[in-house]
Amino acid sequence: MDGILNVLKPPGMTSHDVVQWIKTILEEKKVGHSGTLDPGAAGVLPVFIGKATKIIPYIYQDRKIYRVEIIFGKTTDTQDRFGKVIKECTPYFSLNDLEYSLNVFTGVIEQKPPIYSAIKINGKKLYEYARKGQSIEIPKREVVIHNIELVHHDLPYNAYLNIECSRGTYIRSLCRDIGEFLGCGAYMGFLLRISSGIFSISSSYTLEEIEFKYKNRSIKDILLPIDFPLKNYSKIEIKESAKKSLENGNPIYPQGIISDMKKYHKGTFVIIYCNEQLLALGEILYDKEKERCYIKPFRVLK
Repeated sequence: MDGILNVLKPPGMTSHDVVQWIKTILEEKKVGHSGTLDPGAAGVLPVFIGKATKIIPYIYQDRKIYRVEIIFGKTTDTQDRFGKVIKECTPYFSLNDLEYSLNVFTGVIEQKPPIYSAIKINGKKLYEYARKGQSIEIPKREVVIHNIELVHHDLPYNAYLNIECSRGTYIRSLCRDIGEFLGCGAYMGFLLRISSGIFSISSSYTLEEIEFKYKNRSIKDILLPIDFPLKNYSKIEIKESAKKSLENGNPIYPQGIISDMKKYHKGTFVIIYCNEQLLALGEILYDKEKERCYIKPFRVLK
């Protein structure tokens, strides 16, 4: 079985738990996911099966959209509702104050990831330091907050936001920072990922639905093709005579290519097909000596 499942991850499971569940139910050995979700969060989790696991590092998932509840007046050590309260403050701010803070945190911002996260520093995950009570300097990183929309509020106690952001953004940390800006602290109460790149919650499936489809031999009805998230790559068709060479990882020159190479530039990433079957991901390179472009595969889907 080769393809992608757009899973609606339930709260209470880690992303790894979901992968293990899919492995067991579908009786598949090669299963992976992209875009880790916190155990307490729910929402879109793309799960890749079989040959599809090979494209995980190459898919475009820069933009993500979340629905989050931010709770004001308390700060926790994990920056969400599962942590220990380390500071309390009576919130006192207006709707205008909140809207102004959302504008402040829109755009390119610096963010300090939470200590309870899987980011590695000096070969160890941050949460490993946290569990041992060890302190570690966490460097800030740049992320992009494309848009923050105030959906609903019960000020000054909580608010629901839609956040469109770049890959690598920690929504927990954003909630903390907004709370600190407003002078009262805050933590993340609820998180739902609405979309991750091309994957949307409107076309996702629960674990129960996936199990039902599999047991009724209709899993292919919801299994997305491997090239579904590769829309940003140009498509190139090669000749049958070049297929074996490509599968062995060799470069393919114009005599083995059906597509018009003149419209591609050096450095263009491409997805390579033969008889409409996806075979590999590659890059257009230029041979100065022979003055011609050719395809160099960097991931063959064997």
